Amino acid sequence: MHFFAACPKGLEELLATELATLGGGEVKQTVAGVHFEGELDTAYRVCLWSRLASRVLMPLLKIEEISADRLYESVHAMAWETHIAANGTIAVDAHGVNDSLRNTQFTQQRVKDAIVDRLREVSGERPNIDTYTPDLRVHVLVRGSMAQIALDLSGGPLHQRGYRRNTGIAPLKENLAAAMLLRAGWPEIAANGGALVDPMCGSGTLLVEAALIAADVAPGLLRTHFGFLRWRGHQPQIWQSLLDEAEQRAANGRKSDSARYFGSDRDGGVLAAAKQNAQQAGISGFLTLHHHEVDKAHRPEGYTTGLVITNPPYGERLEDNRAAAPAYIAFGELLKREFGGWRAALITSDESLAHAVGLRADKRYALFNGALACTLYRFDVFASRPEPKPQAPLSEAAQGVRNRIEKNLKHLRPKLKRDGIECFRAYDADLPDYAAAIDVYVDHLHIQEYQAPKTIPEDIAQKRLRELVRIASEVFGVARDKIAIKTRMKRGKLEQYGRQDERGHAMTVNEGGLKFEVNLFDYLDTGLFLDHRPLRAKVRELARGKRFVNLFCYTGAVTVYACAGGAASTASVDLSNTYLDWAERNLALNGLGSSSDRLVQSDAMEWIERERGEYDLIYVDPPTFSNSKRAEDFDVQRDHVRLLTACVARLATGGLILFSNNNRRFKIDREALPELEIRDITPTTIPIDFARDPKIHHCFEIRRHSIG
Repeated sequence: MHFFAACPKGLEELLATELATLGGGEVKQTVAGVHFEGELDTAYRVCLWSRLASRVLMPLLKIEEISADRLYESVHAMAWETHIAANGTIAVDAHGVNDSLRNTQFTQQRVKDAIVDRLREVSGERPNIDTYTPDLRVHVLVRGSMAQIALDLSGGPLHQRGYRRNTGIAPLKENLAAAMLLRAGWPEIAANGGALVDPMCGSGTLLVEAALIAADVAPGLLRTHFGFLRWRGHQPQIWQSLLDEAEQRAANGRKSDSARYFGSDRDGGVLAAAKQNAQQAGISGFLTLHHHEVDKAHRPEGYTTGLVITNPPYGERLEDNRAAAPAYIAFGELLKREFGGWRAALITSDESLAHAVGLRADKRYALFNGALACTLYRFDVFASRPEPKPQAPLSEAAQGVRNRIEKNLKHLRPKLKRDGIECFRAYDADLPDYAAAIDVYVDHLHIQEYQAPKTIPEDIAQKRLRELVRIASEVFGVARDKIAIKTRMKRGKLEQYGRQDERGHAMTVNEGGLKFEVNLFDYLDTGLFLDHRPLRAKVRELARGKRFVNLFCYTGAVTVYACAGGAASTASVDLSNTYLDWAERNLALNGLGSSSDRLVQSDAMEWIERERGEYDLIYVDPPTFSNSKRAEDFDVQRDHVRLLTACVARLATGGLILFSNNNRRFKIDREALPELEIRDITPTTIPIDFARDPKIHHCFEIRRHSIG
């Protein structure tokens, strides 16, 4: 059976891991949710135990080429009598719109009418509507030309555990609080006997969720309603056995846990709410609450390690975030004064407020608090910080690098500013002893060290890299935690670059009036190839009214440009679901993407060879080498003739192929492609910041030879 667990954006990776531990099979992440397979007991277990999911859906029907009438007919044809008694209660939730279904309330009404009419025709009775606790909650998703009908097994948002009766201003949802605790490493800290402190605890959500995790209490135990309890397919014996097991685990966990949760707040009213919520959750005996300001908090007696975690004021809770700065400063001073050797974490939507803490985060995770984009900052607080040693003077060679970077910036910045470019290459091994590339991404730096020759001792190479990082930090005024450092090694044809760090730190940048998500820390590449900037602009100029294909689409940046340029339709093909999800986010960032814009998970070579449609503009940017368990090995020099032949077969009359690759030694085989008009346009596609490296990529315009 197939199920879908929805979650807030930013929690997908954590949720996928959780679902696998709960017995889910074939776990597959997508934006704001995770697909999984399993039997009914798996779905029940997820409803009961998931700390991260918002809802658990069981898809029943997918409807293609959707319209209002087709939606009604398809839903009416379903055997709803096998799901609900005719005199039961239903609710319908609809999400998404398209050209035919432009209003979610209208969609809800059509689906509700179809279900009611079906049951009345079968039994002579009709169900009633109950939007709060219906016997059956139906979920409708409209996306492009498709609609999906599903049962909501959760019956309501799973973050509503049932313990929270009172809250403060802008409280954390319980599943976001759980995600913060998991990202901060609370399960490991708790297992080692650490305490938890929240000096701005509000109504105590972080404290309660931490206790539920440590005491092994299923978050769904306090809920009185689930969407499957009065569903005709419900198997109560299975559900009861899961409840019995969870009750026993909770009883054992509460016996073994201790009074190690400490909260404080300046607002006595929310502390009263925190106490009531803890009582409702059955863990009030483990909490100690104090009424005072942040700077009056202290390390609890008897605990040498633990986690200090909080949700300080920011965003919608303040008209002016600057008013919150004193609380962040006080939080940082508290950590340094009282919590040496502890872990700390906070969530905020304002990076400047996070900097006010005065500590460098060792991890950052992108999260969403409702619709508000936030970052979880994680700190390891050192017990004592020795006075920093004065920096040694730069060597003559290092000073030469500094002078070169400053010279490059003096040359580049006026032109980049004129064109509104905020991501660019500032240095690219200009001096051979300092062989690295420095790319600027707004207020971050991305440094790629090229592997030193074997003749250079490792200690010398490391010293030069440290000098380069120091110089870059000083010249650009960028703190070390905003500098991503990678090493590009020479690799064999059967190797690929893998995942690098696990910060989960995504940021949004602007280019050409468009927005793109980049990630400097988690992968070797960032999500935006800076040397292709002119190519992307060219695609936008050519795209109006065109049927466009982006092969090996990566994160879909070129597709975003094509859509912005008015492409009639787009198809973006990549083997990686991770990159396709990224492409979907890039389209969404710009308010682009419709039923005419397809994201296709497939090997690009196989897809273009079996595709039968015609296209006016085909963009092909394959990797130099690629190997995958799911596809044939690819070598652009060896395989480009086969690839371009397949592309030409799908090219409409008068159509154009833009073919680019980054193999520095690439030679296009014109003799093997005699029917094609091939024009090397590489010089026109090299941006000013890559002018010193004319072989950074090769690019060709390819057409069929004109007749006559």
